[in-house]
Amino acid sequence: MTHSFSTEYRKRIKPRGVRVAALLSVSLAMSIWLGGCASKDLGYGVGPQAERAALAQQANRDPAPDTPGMYLGLIDQMQSQGLYYASLAHIDAYEKQYSVTPDTILLRADALRMTAQPAAAATAYTQLLKTPLAARGYRGLGLLAGGAGDFARAAQELEQSAQLAPTDAVTLSDLGYARMRNGDVSGARVPLMQAAQLDQNNPKIVSNLVLFLLANGEQAQALAVMNQQKLAPEVRAAIRGDAAKVAVAERAQSQSSAPAQQSGGPAGAIASAQGIEPAPRLLQRFAQ
Repeated sequence: MTHSFSTEYRKRIKPRGVRVAALLSVSLAMSIWLGGCASKDLGYGVGPQAERAALAQQANRDPAPDTPGMYLGLIDQMQSQGLYYASLAHIDAYEKQYSVTPDTILLRADALRMTAQPAAAATAYTQLLKTPLAARGYRGLGLLAGGAGDFARAAQELEQSAQLAPTDAVTLSDLGYARMRNGDVSGARVPLMQAAQLDQNNPKIVSNLVLFLLANGEQAQALAVMNQQKLAPEVRAAIRGDAAKVAVAERAQSQSSAPAQQSGGPAGAIASAQGIEPAPRLLQRFAQ
């Protein structure tokens, strides 16, 4: 749903110098224009001629810039601004000029997911499973499954991602949320506590921790955290709405596991997500 690269990748492609600042100013101006947030009369940014002059001047000062890295950084910046459709066009251009890499596959997969193209996104995420970005591939597949309401599959994929990236707080939080939506409240405790201690300032992690406390019957603690974090009333209402869905899923899992034990089936069978209402805006809960 927050956000696409590993820390190592961001360090590797982090733009440098005034030339990059000029490139990002172009991206920001395009974001404002595409978003309809400003008009030519309002005078946002510098004029096109000044931008071109600045780019040409900096090019002369820096004859050998890290062009592929800066281009990928620009695409990442576009996605952070929500320009996923535009980023797909630039990914095509980048791969045509340079080559296909795990980094471009990840950018493409995230953009496809965020532009409601789940089948194509799943194909791209699957391509990452045999690369150094396999953890991101499993995480993407988990988010797709969760978006489709299949929280059992989401939990499985996110668990694979967490095993490959055990200190990724966002993935741990997503795993905890998927397990809760699949009715496994107790199984969500460890990854959520790990996520909260690894990144105490992430609002999505905090909201998932509050959701766990509510689902686990710890009303007073949940209220204390919400008050401490000064969560808005609409956020509290959304969390309580999710808590009701978790309770339904937990009952469904309990009912489905009892017949399995009587018939000799596995006692820990995971309940199907069928019949459980998926969150209408799951990606607001899952980190992006």
